[in-house]
Amino acid sequence: MVEGSISMLEQFIDALWMERGLSKNTLAAYRADITGLANWLQQARQSELGAARRQDILDYFAHRVEQGAQPRSTARLLSSIRRFYQYFVRQGKLTDDPSAKIDAPKLGRTLPTSLTESEVEALLDAPDTGDILGLRDRTMLELLYAGGLRVSELVTLNISQVSLQQGVVRLNGKGNKERLVPLGEEAVNWLQRYLADSRPFLVKGKQSESLFVTRRGGAMTRQAFWYIIKRYASNAAIKKDLSPHTLRHSFATHLLNNGADLRVVQMLLGHSDLSTTQIYTHVARERLKELHEQHHPRG
Repeated sequence: MVEGSISMLEQFIDALWMERGLSKNTLAAYRADITGLANWLQQARQSELGAARRQDILDYFAHRVEQGAQPRSTARLLSSIRRFYQYFVRQGKLTDDPSAKIDAPKLGRTLPTSLTESEVEALLDAPDTGDILGLRDRTMLELLYAGGLRVSELVTLNISQVSLQQGVVRLNGKGNKERLVPLGEEAVNWLQRYLADSRPFLVKGKQSESLFVTRRGGAMTRQAFWYIIKRYASNAAIKKDLSPHTLRHSFATHLLNNGADLRVVQMLLGHSDLSTTQIYTHVARERLKELHEQHHPRG
């Protein structure tokens, strides 16, 4: 990237961090999106971010589509680019937003993948809890499903955020929004076992605030735990295309299937907008249709 583009990018990322308190993963996604545009402008137009025009943005999208980009990816990228240029227009450093009159691609509604209750049980039973790593993994899976946590929230948990006596965990979600999530008796029992019989052997006397640690005593990472989930899903013969949020989706869907109020699920998930939570009502309806077709004599 040329110097002008680098300067604009750093100003934008700093502003997002200061104003919104976004997570490192979200900031990294914005950085990657804007860096991709900046590099293309430099190579294809010998230009930079501050001089981009509407046609440049359209040509960049066309280039990405030729490379196999999907509509959802393009829509997310447009959102990042639009936010970038709107910031500098508000600051008075640009007079026009070149992305302002570009329409986002139309997206079909995709339902999140969730597991059935029996599939969740199979996944939870997959770790060997007689092993200190297996006990840690079972506990992490239990907390993920019991509280509907994001994987990033789970792996960054500190011991001080968990109250075994009250059976709750205090989470700092997106935008540093704090919420209290109940864990339930089963998850609390596994957590007690992990803290007594696994974690002391993993930290090996080191000082660590991290609740979940690796075999070397360091903090667990999102990538490492995602690998663990996929391995146990394979061991449990789960064929579905999982994502890091599959247990979170399952948590929400199973609550609604069993009569939970949508606004309660919204609070537990930490969604600021109810419309984000409403996707799970569609998942629940699809499951009801499947059950009707399977079991009703005229299904």
